[in-house]
Amino acid sequence: MSHFAACPLCFFVAGVESRTMNFFERPIVMAEALWARDHVKLAPEPPGARDGIVTAADQDRLLPRKALRLVAVGDSLVAGCGTADQADSLTPRIAARLSNNTERPVAWETHAKLGATMRRVRHRLLPEMSGHADVLFLSAGSNDILAGRNAKEWASELDAVLAMAEERATRTVLCSAGQLHNAPKLPRALRRELGRRMDEQTAISRELCASRGVTYIDVTHVPLVDGFWASDGFHPGPRGYEMAAELVVTGMQQAT
Repeated sequence: MSHFAACPLCFFVAGVESRTMNFFERPIVMAEALWARDHVKLAPEPPGARDGIVTAADQDRLLPRKALRLVAVGDSLVAGCGTADQADSLTPRIAARLSNNTERPVAWETHAKLGATMRRVRHRLLPEMSGHADVLFLSAGSNDILAGRNAKEWASELDAVLAMAEERATRTVLCSAGQLHNAPKLPRALRRELGRRMDEQTAISRELCASRGVTYIDVTHVPLVDGFWASDGFHPGPRGYEMAAELVVTGMQQAT
């Protein structure tokens, strides 16, 4: 497992002073952030192929058409942290549902890194993508919050990424940050402050996506299924990714 200090929470500690908190909250949140930085260990990126082709469960239904191309770019949710193998991660689960719904094979690939911020997506991960995608799935935001990025910085980076996405895909889907405010391994006051920041980020993301015609999937504010969390108490486990995949594809259908 990776130590939590490798995640941007180490920068969150420094960012506490710049946020609006009352006199009593700030030292508590600071202390809890320091504790989490030193004690919480994160599940690593699992081994396995980061690309593949999936078909509908009933292959006889598949129409003789070219495979739909799904490219996923982002942070640990795309990297599959919390599972034992990439096959159990989010993107192939989304691909399987898309194949069932469209009656087409789906060729999927991921470009992701544990701890990635939207800035890293913009400058390093998205440029890794070659060619044109039918669906470009983006997931980042949690690490921007942990890194203490303010609203203006988040909006600037996200808008730049969405502009890049328009040139790379027929359809772009943005997934919100996960549920840091419910992560069982994080202390209560820290989770409460993270929740406030996530609410702010979600509102900005929703507005920017609406302005650019991008499908926005809010997984931050939904009830969680039993067994959602991985053993690290920070990332989803297989059941959590199954739930997230269903939310993503259902959200895509509703936005069509």
